[in-house]
Formats: sequence, C-alpha cells, structure tokens
Amino acid sequence: MVLPARMRFGIFLAPFHVIGENPTLAIDRDLELVQWLDTLGYDEAWIGEHHSAGWETIASPELFIATVAERTRHIKLGTGVTSLPYHNPLMVANRTVLLDHLTRGRAMLGVGPGALVTDALMLGIEPARQRPMMEEALDVVVRLMTDPTPLTHISDWFELHDATLQLRPYTQPHPTIAVASMESPAGMVAAGKHGAAVLSLSVAGGVRGPVDLRGQWWIAEETAARFGKAMRREEWRLVAPIHLAETRAEALNDAREGAARHLLDYFEQTNGRPSPVPGPREQVIDQMVDSGRWIVGTPDDCIEAIERFDEVSGGFGGLLALAHEWAPRDKILKSYELLARYVMPRFQGSLGGLEASSARAQAQVEQIRQVRNDALEQAHQAYERAGASRA
Repeated sequence: MVLPARMRFGIFLAPFHVIGENPTLAIDRDLELVQWLDTLGYDEAWIGEHHSAGWETIASPELFIATVAERTRHIKLGTGVTSLPYHNPLMVANRTVLLDHLTRGRAMLGVGPGALVTDALMLGIEPARQRPMMEEALDVVVRLMTDPTPLTHISDWFELHDATLQLRPYTQPHPTIAVASMESPAGMVAAGKHGAAVLSLSVAGGVRGPVDLRGQWWIAEETAARFGKAMRREEWRLVAPIHLAETRAEALNDAREGAARHLLDYFEQTNGRPSPVPGPREQVIDQMVDSGRWIVGTPDDCIEAIERFDEVSGGFGGLLALAHEWAPRDKILKSYELLARYVMPRFQGSLGGLEASSARAQAQVEQIRQVRNDALEQAHQAYERAGASRA
C-alpha cells in the first residue's frame, strides 16, 4: 500500500434530492448531515453548485458553507465545486478569502468547468468553451491569491483592471485549491499547471468505461513538471458512492430503489448520461457493486475497496463519499457512523497502539493471571494473620 499514514475522509455533497419533496427540509438535512460528520470526526465536506435540472439544489456553496461553519467545530468545508465559467474570477477569489477568514482556515476552493449543460445554456455559455474558460479563470484566481500586485486581464468574457484582493488570505499562501477531474484530461492538466489538489469524480466509471486513474495522475504529474510545479498524492481525493450496513444484504436492500432512481432517473433520463449497466432497474445496484463502481456492503467491503483503489491508482490521499439519499434517513446516518467507527481508523493510524497493547497483554495472559492470583492470595493471608494476632 502507498496510502498516506493518515488518509482524509469526507463527503462530496452535490446534493441529490428527489423531486417531489419539500426542498427547504432537504437543505436542512444537508446542514444536519455535515454537523453529524463533524461530530463523527470526518475531515472535510465539499458542497456543489448547480442551477438547473431539479435535483441538485444548492446554488451558492459559499452561502451554505458560511451557514454550516457556524454549526460545526472541526470539519473543513470546500466548494465542490465552484463552476468558474459562471463567475468573474475576482469575485471567486474574494468570496473564498472571506470564507477563509470567517472559518479561521477551514474553507477550501474546489473548481470545475460546470457539470450541467443546462446550467451553461441558461447562461449563454457554449458547453465546448467551459473547460478553456475554467483554465483561464483559475490562472487569474491563483494569481490574485498569491500576488498582491494589481492585475489587468482582458478576456472575451470578463475584464479586470488593476485588480487586487484588498483582503489577503488567512491561510498562507492561500486556501486549498482543488480541481475537479472527470473523464477528460482537462482537470488533471489544470491541476498540474498549478500543483493543485484533485477531486476525481469519475472513479465509478464514465462514458468510455472505467477511468484509468494511473494514467490520469501521470497527466497531472507530466503537466506539473512542465510548469515547474509538483503534484502530491496525499492531496488527491477519490469520490465514490458508499452505503454501509451491518450486512451486505441489508446494505443492498436499503439502497436498491434509491440507487436505481439516482442512476436511471437523474443521470440517465435527466442529464443524458448513459447508464453503464444494462439493468433491469431492480438489479442496477448489484451490477454497479459487482463492477466495482459503487461501494455498498459492510465496513470490511469498504476497506477492501479502498485497498483496491490504492492498487489501481498507485496511491491517493482521501476518500469522499458521494452523498446521496438512497436509503431511509436513519440508515444513511448509520452508514456514515459505521464508516467512521470501523473504516477510518484502519487508514488513519489510530489503531496501531491499541492493537499492540492488546497483543502484548494477551501474550502475557498466563503470567498476568498467575500474578493476579498470587496477589489475591497474599491479601487473604495477610488478613488472616492480622485476625489471628488480634485474637
């Protein structure tokens, strides 16, 4: 294994809410979920930005982060992601730096080109232009955060004249910046150019089939070398759908209909992304799990999946559960608890001392038993001698 001594664990909260439910209560559940994760010791939560298609209902991850930051103590909070073509880069940099101060360094900036074509079309953006627009905007955001010299930048979609951030970052040299990577090389190229962190969102596979994680990381490293930067595997997060229960059968049955709804009703029928498995509907979850795309089962199944990701990727630094509502609420919260209790410790170095101490005690158990019995016998004899002398 080439995993770091302490892996990060968190969630990627798009979010996904079925149409027909109260949207206000759905957002409340999202806030409560991040609070629960903070209690359980999760490291981070990344919050999405979406504006159409009905299911992903947080339009401003920055507002959500500002709200939930007041209700949590430790968990780091990132935009997952800010769609850079939708914003002037000065505004992105300013909002991120403000959150960096408000949270005393718990804020992170995740960036991408924008996942929903329907968002881009509403804004009059040609979808084919989204990736180059993102790269141009990211260059400017990084420049504004790292260099106080006034910047003039004239683009065909935004202008800056002697622009600078009057409030400099709280986190030095700047808050964590992570680039979303799907199937194309664009995300890895952008990350490599700046030596940024990576959020790999297509671990479950894409239109062209399974994603070559080793190949994608090579693209990032090769690009970084050309720009005099360095990539760090510990800053590479993989995103995967996860649902855990006490038994594999229970986990599959908990999520069977919700998972099919997620894949078929939203991604295929609403977003136009073809399903990678043939179905039928009631078999979707089994087929996705059998193909290694989803992690649904017990904590041991999750541990095995992480070890498999480690092998196929060559090493990464964090696992983000793709937040979903496939199962009843109590089952979902229990799933995150099981992951925190039985999976996270295996990859964060928190069990080594306890296991070694227990092993030492067990190796000496016969000696310990004899010493204990001898001590008890001596205590009884001492009492009896004292009683005899009193008589």
